[in-house]
Amino acid sequence: MLLALGWLAAGCSALRIAYENADTYVYYRATSYLDLDAKASQELDERIDEFFAWHRRNALPHYARIAEDAGKRVARGLTPEDIGWAYDALFAHARQSLRVAGERIAPMLDRLTPQQVAYMEKRFAEDNRRFAKEFLRGSEAERRKRRAKRIEERLEDWVGNLSPAQVQKIRQFSERMPLYDELRDRDRKRMQAELIRMIRSREAQERLPDWIANWERGRDPEHLAASERFRREYGTLLVELDRTLTPDQRAHAVGNFRRYAEDFRTLARRSGAPVGE
Repeated sequence: MLLALGWLAAGCSALRIAYENADTYVYYRATSYLDLDAKASQELDERIDEFFAWHRRNALPHYARIAEDAGKRVARGLTPEDIGWAYDALFAHARQSLRVAGERIAPMLDRLTPQQVAYMEKRFAEDNRRFAKEFLRGSEAERRKRRAKRIEERLEDWVGNLSPAQVQKIRQFSERMPLYDELRDRDRKRMQAELIRMIRSREAQERLPDWIANWERGRDPEHLAASERFRREYGTLLVELDRTLTPDQRAHAVGNFRRYAEDFRTLARRSGAPVGE
């Protein structure tokens, strides 16, 4: 989530503002699932502060180096190996952050009452209705069109306005790639049910950190295959689009990466963490 905030930010100052307020956002999101009294709310706030203190010291310096390296790779032109490198680097750090987050929140989850667990289940059901509205409604053609539009908007955040030919490549990608949102929907519900069972059996401290850091465990083989195919084909699309970038588009993307790297370094320094240049 934190890295996504950076990717979708309009500029470097927006990234810094987003991160500086991320603790408030996480607290807001957490309390939308946890019906807590004043004392527990204070504890949650403190645990979130502990997580972000860790994240500034340990994760942000890594993100700065990844962004700096990514800018250099984009400057010279992307290869399939670059896409694999980015995926592996980002997911390795995401898993570490999720594990630490799980360690921070697990003790509170093991103390939830049956009424509080029921409240969480209700919120999950609301989330599932929103997911269905966003990803499952409409005809297959409409869903593919929405998917293509989401990809187009994300890439324009990076490189600026896309050419008609570049947009057409994205639409062709969305047309040929199977839709697997139904599989995603079932997997979301599976994980929600597993989490509820974990909390009810008071096993969060024992199981949550590893479980959340390895979120794909237990997925249906069909879902695993579909998500892996999408990741592989999406990487191919990025390499193909990279070959069509104009000098201005490439400079735009490289500049974004360099600004993000500097923002991550600036944010990390505020924790006193050593940050390489």
